[in-house]
Amino acid sequence: MPSKDMPPAPKRKRHILLRIDSWIDSTVWNLGFKLGEIWEEITIFFRRFRVRGWKKLGFEIAGEAMTLGTAGFVLLLALAQPAFEETKEDWRNRGDFAVTFLDRYGNPIGHRGIIHEDSVPVDQLPDHLIKAVLATEDRRFFDHFGIDFFGLARAMTENAKAGGVVQGGSTLTQQLAKNLFLTNERSIERKIKEAFLALWLEANLSKKEILSHYLDRAYMGAGTFGAAAAAQFYFGKNITEVTLAESAMLAGLFKAPAKYAPHVNLPAARSRANEVLSNLVQSGMMTEGQVIGARRNPASVIDRADVKAPDFFLDWAFDEVQRLHARGKLKERSVIVRTTIDTALQQVAEAAMESSLREYGESYRVKQGAMVVIESGGAVRAMVGGRDYGESQFNRATKALRQPGSSFKLYTYAAAMEAGMKPETTISDAPITWNGWSPQNYGRSYKGKVTLMSAMQQSLNTVPVRLAKEKLGTDVIVQTAKAFGVETPLRKDKTIPLGTSEVTVLDQTTAYAVMPAGGMQSRRHGIEQVLGYNGEVFYDFNRDEPPAKRVLSEQAMVSMNRILSTIPYQGTARRAALDGGIVTGGKTGTSQSYRDAWFIGFTGNYTAGVWFGNDDFTSMNNMTGGSLPAMTFKTVMDYAHQGIELKPIPGIENPLPTGNRKGTEVAKKGEDGKAVPQAFTRPRTLSADSTRVLKQIAESLKSASAIPAAPARVAEAEAPVVSPAVAPGKPEAIFKPISLDVRR
Repeated sequence: MPSKDMPPAPKRKRHILLRIDSWIDSTVWNLGFKLGEIWEEITIFFRRFRVRGWKKLGFEIAGEAMTLGTAGFVLLLALAQPAFEETKEDWRNRGDFAVTFLDRYGNPIGHRGIIHEDSVPVDQLPDHLIKAVLATEDRRFFDHFGIDFFGLARAMTENAKAGGVVQGGSTLTQQLAKNLFLTNERSIERKIKEAFLALWLEANLSKKEILSHYLDRAYMGAGTFGAAAAAQFYFGKNITEVTLAESAMLAGLFKAPAKYAPHVNLPAARSRANEVLSNLVQSGMMTEGQVIGARRNPASVIDRADVKAPDFFLDWAFDEVQRLHARGKLKERSVIVRTTIDTALQQVAEAAMESSLREYGESYRVKQGAMVVIESGGAVRAMVGGRDYGESQFNRATKALRQPGSSFKLYTYAAAMEAGMKPETTISDAPITWNGWSPQNYGRSYKGKVTLMSAMQQSLNTVPVRLAKEKLGTDVIVQTAKAFGVETPLRKDKTIPLGTSEVTVLDQTTAYAVMPAGGMQSRRHGIEQVLGYNGEVFYDFNRDEPPAKRVLSEQAMVSMNRILSTIPYQGTARRAALDGGIVTGGKTGTSQSYRDAWFIGFTGNYTAGVWFGNDDFTSMNNMTGGSLPAMTFKTVMDYAHQGIELKPIPGIENPLPTGNRKGTEVAKKGEDGKAVPQAFTRPRTLSADSTRVLKQIAESLKSASAIPAAPARVAEAEAPVVSPAVAPGKPEAIFKPISLDVRR
């Protein structure tokens, strides 16, 4: 029974709650008061550092700089993320391949990877070679962390004094980052990636490893990569045996290998070597007394024939070898590769490109160009990736993404023909607006009702846009381009019918080669066979690759060839029409603000794509695809068709020449009165009948089960080559390279 003195239960409960509430109130108040005291103490403490006047301005600027610097660093890191993706690959073993390349007839044309000169440890290299490289390329190499701000400041000062670029600010690590992961493209984005990758290399490799990779991978001219290969090529000796004078000459090649290659310009190479010797003295690494002997007795080089290797093509073919290995079609890494390159046609393509740029480059304000030539069947016969491989190894034929302009209209019109339209189908050339976008024709005028053939001939812009908007859709156009062989990712926005999505020259040439192939895949390739040094055939394109598939119906193909074969005679590409009445088809292309100029054309035998532009995307001086690109195309294709059996373009009536075709005279001289670049003449060494007989003999040999051959000892300087007639699995049949040009 509860006591009378005890309060009732509800009152006791209220009392406990009041005490809890009081405790909470007092605790919160005390905490707030304490925090206030702490804040007051902090404020009083920091008042000691308060600045006024001009000092306050300095602190404000420093604070803003830190904020903006942090934001900028985050932005730079975001831009560098794509570059770091390259480091995930097995980049250390990229050079483990040892590949000897042959042309289409079996003649050696170059090497890639580790061939004869294995990597030499840095500790075994001559001390004067290391000093010469560091004194010239990066004197503070062992002091910086990948980026040398002191060296950059010194270079900027020297350049300002000289009024031009006389010193570079890139460290040796930055140059290695570019060689391993990036291209020679001159852009801020590339420099940002280069800086971050240099930091990554410094964090993951020792200084000796960085130096070793640099000496092994740098391009040294004459198709050689690495100091060891260059020493063997220029001096005929091992890298460990080079003298101080020879080391100075090698160190001078890193800056401009094409300009200072001693087998091409020995006086320039010796002058550059003398500068390297001066660098050794100025850096304190050697004294004048130590280098005086090298100054008085400069290095001499082996006399070699001036045979220019198709380096842009070899780089691409080397990538193809590595892709075959990645796809599991090739397990060996030390191989001989018979390529598709035609060295005679390659030399003409290079000469035509250089002649065009030298003669018209200044007036058109253009500095670069690229070209690809593909024979019917898909074999790449020539590839020009730029004006000078020694100056820039960036392959503009396979890697540069440029807007194709009206040459992209091939896919829109092909899709239209596939949908049942005809060249005679009429459509309105009138103003059109698509989601706020209103394209205009080149002359800002409109033709009214026109046929599709006329619209393609005159390169009208509203017609393909109207086809895409009202008939086809952009998805169909993209699918058509992919089916034709375009490997570059394409956008699907409304502007794509006018060629705003970037592609490569190799892509466009591959796609246009579908037309002379009769609507079948062109199956472009640069490798015919991969062979072992014992004669075993590891890979054969015709044996190991699937047959071509049809990508355009016969009806659509005939319609497109009818349209395209009129453009060099009645359309925008009259300077592209070939001599001798050889029927030519193709399309011009010019991007916005004249940044890109294209002509992609074909005959029954060859397809060639030509591009001109500038690496920094600056505008040219009103160059269109029907001007210099068409003229250069004609120069190369006129040569290519000399002394060969002409093939017809499918679907064209009377396709073979019966005399000069109307329009060929116009091609010799443009509307502006400018003559085409110089013509190249190939003397006929075999008649067409003789060529046909030899081809029949070659086919008969291919069908033979085996060909007995006595074993032969082949000199180390010339790699053994297995004849294409050797059946797979017969490694004992070794043949010397074939030198007869049966194609002429």
